[in-house]
Amino acid sequence: MIRRQRLAAGVCALLAALTAGIAFPAGAVADETEQAAPKVELVLDVSGSMRTRDIDGGTRMAAAKQAFNEVLDATPTEVRLGIRTLGADYHGDDRKEGCKDTAQLYPVGPLDRTDAKTAVATLAPTGWTPIGPALLKAADDLNGGTGTRRIVLISDGEDTCRPLDPCEVAREIAAKGIGLTIDTLGLVPDAKTRAQLSCIADATGGTYTDVRHKEELSDRVGQLVDRAADPVVTPVATHGADRCEKAPTLKSGLYTDRAEFGRQRWYRVDVEPGRELRASVSVADDRAVDPDYGVLLRAVTLHGREIVRGEAAGTGRTDVISTGLRYPKADSDDDTATPETVCLQVTQSFSAASGVKTTPGLPLELTVDVVDGPSGHHDVASFGLGRGWWLLGALVLTGFLAGLLWGWVSRWRVAVWRTN
Repeated sequence: MIRRQRLAAGVCALLAALTAGIAFPAGAVADETEQAAPKVELVLDVSGSMRTRDIDGGTRMAAAKQAFNEVLDATPTEVRLGIRTLGADYHGDDRKEGCKDTAQLYPVGPLDRTDAKTAVATLAPTGWTPIGPALLKAADDLNGGTGTRRIVLISDGEDTCRPLDPCEVAREIAAKGIGLTIDTLGLVPDAKTRAQLSCIADATGGTYTDVRHKEELSDRVGQLVDRAADPVVTPVATHGADRCEKAPTLKSGLYTDRAEFGRQRWYRVDVEPGRELRASVSVADDRAVDPDYGVLLRAVTLHGREIVRGEAAGTGRTDVISTGLRYPKADSDDDTATPETVCLQVTQSFSAASGVKTTPGLPLELTVDVVDGPSGHHDVASFGLGRGWWLLGALVLTGFLAGLLWGWVSRWRVAVWRTN
């Protein structure tokens, strides 16, 4: 009985200590900045194949019009929405002319739902499928500003304007670093269409969706438009150098770059005494690459001495590989101490599969965060508690002594009861 009481007292003290450590974490205050208005452009395939009747007994074009009307009714007021078509105007057989057939049906801007619906109602399946040219024009339509930018491409077939490969077009758009995402939807797609639309989405970090019913189309397009209104952190485009001396100096933030095959990328970060550098890098394979690859992130001094490294390896089972590192800069009693320049080196061992273009490079995302350093040199190995270990130890000791005292009192009471 006494042992159980002592154990309970000790456990309660330990739980109280852990609760105290968890209840008061170090808070981080983020600057809240006003988000620019998000922009979305719906790009609709109006080629002749959209006459096909295989979506709930109606044509693909009818399903698209119904979806657009429902989405226009539900579009958030803060979203600047536009509509672009491909294959809607040219009726002839000249491929060169057909591949120019893309036009902005409704300009990107504040939405007038009546005007937009009226424009959609006039569409009739007509011509070719110039997906690549339409994506290039849509990227221009969304150019400018710092808010979220998203293209939602709806098509039922492959691009008919090769050699302008829409996958290459999507990679070039992503390589500009403008933070534009392309989501694709395939209307009753075959294997080739599915592969091409998936490739376009993958190149910009977007999504691909198979659609075979009206409700699926309306729901998915609506989700993507709503997603554009969600606040997000837009990465800042940067360009790493081939050596540290020429590298850009980065502050805390999220950055995008391109990892050229067989090339290293260098960046610089200034770390003040008493601060800690936390960096991570992710490289995505947006095209076919050989299996067995890796990524290495090193923090080195200006003189080339390695401070710390992070590395990861892959075998082709995932489409992104990531690693990171931490470097706490020791505090200094010298008030005139200057920040230390840390060089970040990114090395990746991807190799393109046979026949695959190596330009532009693979998408690279770099996160840099310079935060308050640990409270002591033991904090890195102290599970983030820092000086909280002193409090934890004191509370555990107090609980132990309280348990002993409670046990002694209990034994005294039992002895008195037996005597009486």
